[in-house]
Amino acid sequence: MTRKRRGLSMTSILVLALVGTITAIVLGAMAVFLQTYQRSLIRSVQTSARQSVAQVGKTVEDYLDDVNSLMELLERKLEDPRQDRDDFFAAFLQIRPDVVAVTTYDAAGGLVDCRSRGAKRTEIYQNLSFDPNKMDDYADGYVSTPHVASIFQGYYPWVVTLVAPLDAPGREEWIALDISFSSISAYLNDVGIGQHGYCFLMDQSGNIIYHPQQQLIYSDLKRENTSLIAGLPDGSNESGSMIYTLTSLENSHWRVVGVSFVEELITESVQEVSRILAASGIGILLAAVIISFVLFRTLSRPMHGLTAAMRQFEQAADNFTYVPVGGAREVRALSDSFGQMVVQIQRLMEQVRAEEVNLRKTELRALQAQINPHFLYNTLDSIAWMCEQGRNAEAVEMVNALARLFRISISRGHELIPIRSELQHAESYLQIQSHRYKNQFSYSFDVQEECLDYLCNKITLQPIIENAIYHGINGLVDEGEIRISCRADGDDILFTVEDNGTGMEPEQVQAILRKERSDHTGIGIKNVNDRLKIYFGPAYGITIDSVPDEGTRVYIRMPKVREEAEYEKR
Repeated sequence: MTRKRRGLSMTSILVLALVGTITAIVLGAMAVFLQTYQRSLIRSVQTSARQSVAQVGKTVEDYLDDVNSLMELLERKLEDPRQDRDDFFAAFLQIRPDVVAVTTYDAAGGLVDCRSRGAKRTEIYQNLSFDPNKMDDYADGYVSTPHVASIFQGYYPWVVTLVAPLDAPGREEWIALDISFSSISAYLNDVGIGQHGYCFLMDQSGNIIYHPQQQLIYSDLKRENTSLIAGLPDGSNESGSMIYTLTSLENSHWRVVGVSFVEELITESVQEVSRILAASGIGILLAAVIISFVLFRTLSRPMHGLTAAMRQFEQAADNFTYVPVGGAREVRALSDSFGQMVVQIQRLMEQVRAEEVNLRKTELRALQAQINPHFLYNTLDSIAWMCEQGRNAEAVEMVNALARLFRISISRGHELIPIRSELQHAESYLQIQSHRYKNQFSYSFDVQEECLDYLCNKITLQPIIENAIYHGINGLVDEGEIRISCRADGDDILFTVEDNGTGMEPEQVQAILRKERSDHTGIGIKNVNDRLKIYFGPAYGITIDSVPDEGTRVYIRMPKVREEAEYEKR
């Protein structure tokens, strides 16, 4: 008796896998250590950045508090009618050389008084510190962004302007204080975070108030992602290779932003640790390679074969033939289970395919069975009325048209009929409706001869024409017109039904394509569209192009079909 050869057990394989797992753990521990070391350096820099930004914020807040105090002093002095302004401003401007100019304005925003450098000025070059169009913003006080003062020709300092209303009666209504921003700008220029980090000011909306690299930003040589920064909370925030540290000022809508770079944090010590870890990792990886080779010989190769078989089964399940793989006992058991699963799935696929074919045929019959009894009732009523009026010839013609209409609708149970028959069906329907509507519209056909012998879904044109009559032409004062065309378009057939009716809005077009049926429509346009897609695929169906008060054009696309059998098999 031949003894069966037994492969390695899963226990043996797990022993080998354990060695590889240890290698992975060591590598992971090295990576975690390095990452933790780097993060500790980043946290250290973040702490330093928060301190620097907090200091900048405190300095700017003190600056703004000082400016506000000066403004309050000026308001009190100017609102006091007993105050000697000349003596006050002479002393004030001498004590505060950082004040560039103090200007007052009337209710219309016109300049009343200007004092600078210890004297009253009468010649003004250009005033950029007060905008009469912003007086609504000035009503509760206003602090401008830093800008260049241009009141005096040849003297253009960098200033911040405070504007406030005056309460005392008099000809002045507004006061503006231009105070030098050079001390704060110089301070911000000297603040550094790391080797290349810096601080700048922005408002709550993300607009830059001051930037130490302002000229580069104005020249588009440097950009700040202000839209991202504006949405960040106060504190340190990492974004890619950048660290943004923000603090909001309590006495204004400004924010101090500190920018530092993660790359700067990779110091020589981190690089040295990385080299040591890399050398250790190489040795461990060499051991892991040897272990992996053993695993490949015992487990991986059969598993790869099983994986490849599964992939082939996914791509071509119908014609797939599975050849079992070898390997460990557990792998062979898995292979046998997969083989049984393949057989069961293929059997189920055949069953589902047969059920889908039956379901599709049932859906088609249900869709084409929606014949509207109102149309038949109205047509027979019209025929009876013609007979009573003695219009027998017209009644006979209408009866013949109705007979042709229903004969073609039945079509001996076929879903596909020749285009020639479908056009006759449409013409019979138009003849009946023309009699019913007392020739309120005309119609015409433009058909390529080569299209007549191809097949199409029956009762395709009639619902489209019915919609054109009821919803387009029926509301016209003038005579309506319906044009039906049939053209070959490459490998497709393209029907077009066009009317000069009232047209539709895009919302109405979408509603028609979603509606199953209406008060008049027997087989709704949606059902026609569904039948085309069920029978021929999603690339075919109905599209509608309509313009209000101009008309509607409906396109019906289907493939060229010679024999119904080729689609019956689907």
